[in-house]
Amino acid sequence: MCGIIGIIGKAPVAPLLVDGLKRLEYRGYDSAGVATLVNGSIERRRAEGKLVNLANLIDSDPVSGTIGIGHTRWATHGVPSEANAHPHATDRVAVVHNGIIENFQELRDDLTARGNQFVTDTDTEVVVHLVTRYLEDGCTPRDAVAATLRKLEGAFALVLIFSGHHDLMIGARQGSPLAIGYGDGEMYFGSDALALAPLTQRICYLDEGDWAVVSESDATIYDWTGAKADRPIVQTAVSGALIGKGNYRHFMQKEIFEQPAVIGDTLHAVLEPAERTITLPPLPIDLAAVPRVSISACGTAYYAGLVGKYWIEETARIPVEIDVASEFRYRNMPMEPGGLALFISQSGETMDTLSALRYAASQDQGIVSIVNVPESTIARESHGVLRTLAGPEIGVASTKAFTTQLTVLACFAIAFGRARGTLDVDRAAHLTGALAEIPGRTAEVLSDVDAIAEIAEELVEARDVLYLGRGTSFAIAMEGALKLKEISYIHAEGYAAGEMKHGPIALIDEAVPVIVIAPGNDPLFEKTASNVQEVIARGGRVIFISDKHGIQRLESQAEPTATIEMPEVDPFVAPILYSIPVQLLAYHTAVLKGTDVDQPRNLAKSVTVE
Repeated sequence: MCGIIGIIGKAPVAPLLVDGLKRLEYRGYDSAGVATLVNGSIERRRAEGKLVNLANLIDSDPVSGTIGIGHTRWATHGVPSEANAHPHATDRVAVVHNGIIENFQELRDDLTARGNQFVTDTDTEVVVHLVTRYLEDGCTPRDAVAATLRKLEGAFALVLIFSGHHDLMIGARQGSPLAIGYGDGEMYFGSDALALAPLTQRICYLDEGDWAVVSESDATIYDWTGAKADRPIVQTAVSGALIGKGNYRHFMQKEIFEQPAVIGDTLHAVLEPAERTITLPPLPIDLAAVPRVSISACGTAYYAGLVGKYWIEETARIPVEIDVASEFRYRNMPMEPGGLALFISQSGETMDTLSALRYAASQDQGIVSIVNVPESTIARESHGVLRTLAGPEIGVASTKAFTTQLTVLACFAIAFGRARGTLDVDRAAHLTGALAEIPGRTAEVLSDVDAIAEIAEELVEARDVLYLGRGTSFAIAMEGALKLKEISYIHAEGYAAGEMKHGPIALIDEAVPVIVIAPGNDPLFEKTASNVQEVIARGGRVIFISDKHGIQRLESQAEPTATIEMPEVDPFVAPILYSIPVQLLAYHTAVLKGTDVDQPRNLAKSVTVE
């Protein structure tokens, strides 16, 4: 998860930029850099690898300047290298960027046709070329950035400085967080408050779609329409858990809204948008020769694994077993030598999952883990590690860790299918392209959550809630039910929609809300719609989650109590996107009930005992 810091100061800023980047190291990175203005000109220092390499470079080749920007980069488009490291620059502007520019290839092709020459493999470089063209056409920096933002699609945060402007930084956010820090005659940008903690206690968090023009003494903020906007400046403690909460009421809410950024960061580690290909980190396992796959995890991670089972069987055409980790090793299951055992854990310390891993290792399995903490025990004891770049997750009920686990599993399934020759190039490219759109589509869902908050009122007084889905939506139904149980203490169960007539339909009455997850273009949609009609015919209150086409198809047959309209996406990637509304329903229900959202009773973030 890349990190950004920007400073308009009174003294040389390079040491402060490096210090700020050190506070962002937890996000993960493989190169870093800074850019400052020296006598009106842009000067850069960039280095591959750890921050110590950048610090040593600056020690040996100092850079002055009282305004500058810094960045830690996780390689996405192009290998980790000095050339691909941020900041990227022309002689007119320098930029640092978190996130993904989804339409960068289209923009790059247009700019190349107009004579621009690109020197990096990154999507970010289109930003500096676009801004520079507008500046050369006579635009002010403010107008050049405004025009550029109108052309960009995706989830991103940007901070820019301009040659000849020692008192100007411009920042923007769309689906990726960015904060402004207010000092005494100094101003700052940062990916989060941790980056700015020692510099200021006065922080303003930009809203979705905001962009800001900052001088040494003030900031002017504009919303996505270009109208001036007022955003509160909050006083934060220099240290302590609350510093990371920003304007959000709870950590869980903040982490839900971080998902466009962290899904994008996780994708960037393995996805090449220009070629629409997936490249996994080196795994000491020949995927083409694996005879069988076993997945094991606990809680939310188990539901991610269940989606992964569907995906891997579809793309790689190989049998996949999945077990709750706490049961796996006690089955004493014979495992075919040379099989692949996949373990999923946010913390990498979950004892049940670790015990299952050790059993699989004793059975001559290739061990691959999906973890958020690369230094964890599970990661250390694995033969290969696939990282989720979710960053710290404080809320006990997992949100962004879950969607980044799904993101990794989707990428793994595509790569697995290609390795086995069961997924052709065109289909793999299509699925990869669909994945690349998910950060932007997630930001769309989060841009209008008021309707979901109102629908949550349907759940507050319920004693029981049912969640229904088919295929991969069945796993999301179970995850939605778990979220509601965890933080609102309402009994909820997720069922395969086809199982309704085998028992659960006996529970249906006007007091039991039924939440149905059914993407409109899913091949199983009509069967799920039939189950919905059965529920409505028995007086059930249906909350229907689908895209516009799916909602129209259902409403032509039956009338749900409420609907949540989703952007249309490929069915393969729908589980990632459809996780968001079930998280929000649980969150708003818990808020209305007044429960402890971030630290629900009896639960812990990392379960390190059996």
